[in-house]
Amino acid sequence: MDFSIIIPAKNEEHNIGRCLDSINAMDFDRECFEILLIDNGSSDRTAEIAADRGARVFIQPDVTISQLRNFGSSQSTGRILAFLDADCTVAENWLKEAARYLDDTAMACFGSPPVVPADATWVQQAWFQVRRKKQQVEEVAWLESMNMFVRRDHFLEVGGFNEDLITCEDYDLSLRLQKYGPIIADQRLLAVHHGEAATLGHFFRKERWRGTSNLQGLRSHGFVWGELPSLLLPLCYLALTLLVAVGSLTSLVIPTTTMLSGLLLVVLLWQGPLLLLALLKSGWSVGPIQWSRLWLLFNVYYLARGGAMLSFG
Repeated sequence: MDFSIIIPAKNEEHNIGRCLDSINAMDFDRECFEILLIDNGSSDRTAEIAADRGARVFIQPDVTISQLRNFGSSQSTGRILAFLDADCTVAENWLKEAARYLDDTAMACFGSPPVVPADATWVQQAWFQVRRKKQQVEEVAWLESMNMFVRRDHFLEVGGFNEDLITCEDYDLSLRLQKYGPIIADQRLLAVHHGEAATLGHFFRKERWRGTSNLQGLRSHGFVWGELPSLLLPLCYLALTLLVAVGSLTSLVIPTTTMLSGLLLVVLLWQGPLLLLALLKSGWSVGPIQWSRLWLLFNVYYLARGGAMLSFG
């Protein structure tokens, strides 16, 4: 068996049929891959729909998503473990493109950030500018487990996903896999994620949830210099937000030139880097509407991540 497609799911009856239909429609020998649906105790028809579409279904209630994926790997037989989310669909040539890496034993992990659907909201479209890769094929530090391929031997050697992590388990696994070779993002491994945060409120809640495992992940894979910005920047953002709030109130009471100049400096330190980052990520030619949307999302992102770290602490 070449590939084992492992899909964790809970109450995904509105997504799982579409996901499995896209897999079954692939241009790839059906004898060369298997589909495992690991159900986290759904109360809807997720398991039934998956079984009807040819997946091997296992029920593992009340465990973390890492435990679901690890259990799926323990029941699988493929040389390559393909981790996919239930709210994703794949292109017809998904496994055909992945097969180019079958015999590349020096490759630790490969995959690609899933793209957003054609009817994506402005929130989804703007944030994809941050997630997308610039080159068709490039080496990266980590990959999202929504569309991730890992060699079975490497996966077992590092002990799989950290089952104590609520989220960020893909980042943690990627760091531990790096000692076996490069991690490659290849946009030819096309998957579409239909469950990206569609509104600002949904985006805030998702990023706050994702931020809950930052410090736990640090204990799992050890200190990594490249991770330092994701730990410090949200806290710096909250500190500057507090300074701006206090400075604004003080300036109303004592509206001196010095006070107003100091407040302006803090505002520039607070928002200037985010605006520059929005310009760099979205591109200089797209126009002010796109810049402002991404600038707004960066504010929501750092507010959510900073709040999650304080809550965890």
